[in-house]
Amino acid sequence: MTASQRSALDALKTLTTVVADTGDFLQLAQFKPQDATTNPSLILKAVQKPEYAHLLQSVVQAHAGRPLDEQMDALIVQFGLEILQLIPGRVSTEVDARLSFDTAATVARGKRIVADYAAHGIDRERVLIKIASTWEGIQAARELENEGIHTNLTLLFSFCQAVACAQAGVKLISPFVGRIYDWYKKQAGSSWDEAAMAGANDPGVQSVRAIFDHYKHFDVATEIMGASFRNVGQIVALAGCDLLTISPDLLAQLQASTDDVPRALDAQTAKQTEMQAVRFDEVSFRYALNHDAMATDKLAEGIRAFAADAVKLEQLMQAA
Repeated sequence: MTASQRSALDALKTLTTVVADTGDFLQLAQFKPQDATTNPSLILKAVQKPEYAHLLQSVVQAHAGRPLDEQMDALIVQFGLEILQLIPGRVSTEVDARLSFDTAATVARGKRIVADYAAHGIDRERVLIKIASTWEGIQAARELENEGIHTNLTLLFSFCQAVACAQAGVKLISPFVGRIYDWYKKQAGSSWDEAAMAGANDPGVQSVRAIFDHYKHFDVATEIMGASFRNVGQIVALAGCDLLTISPDLLAQLQASTDDVPRALDAQTAKQTEMQAVRFDEVSFRYALNHDAMATDKLAEGIRAFAADAVKLEQLMQAA
């Protein structure tokens, strides 16, 4: 790549805020993302690398004798602190997935995480509390937002989840593109046509586009951050989304490419599109989510996976 050539990553940054999806903060500097996101699985992966083992050891030593959940929060906050030294924006820090159906416990944990950051001099505006998009999680986010603590609603796979998040006034949602793609590909089996289902035809891309168009048409303030990408094509097909959180591997592919990245999502076009307003209460939300087999499967699967990795992380801490 010559000096005059612009990378696809730089082109994407002119249309969308690029966020790094990693716990491996030593990789961040080369990609210069605005924000960063983490989750229990990413942090579990990171602490098993030699270059991060000292963080786990230091947190366990500093919090010896404290309840395991407090040690866990201290560890994820420590990763957040390291990340915040390398980015100008915000870090998303996740509440234990085992609390996904407990509104009060999620609120309490979110407040504690923000307080931990504040004790290290970090303003709450630089922190997003990451919560699963269950009904209980969305109501917890409503309470936190009302107290000035901003939230990132994750494991979001359906339109009803996105609308309920908007109603709750959450700061940001993370619709999971790649996991939607995975589900439909698995369901199709041998009949899946990769080329025909790529780009704008990708079911994960279509899900985010529907949410984007609805939000922009009705002037919803909640930010949309596409997440969980499987390939560069999915990312390019969402250029123009508010934010996109991207793994280091895909960031590297974008940085190495000089392909053009045209705007794919446009707020003005969405404003001019006819659509009906929709709202969800608890009953209609639960029915709509249940009616969406993909969203039901992937939400449950995601919570189980994050919970399992939280247990593994606790086991590593106990063994340290």
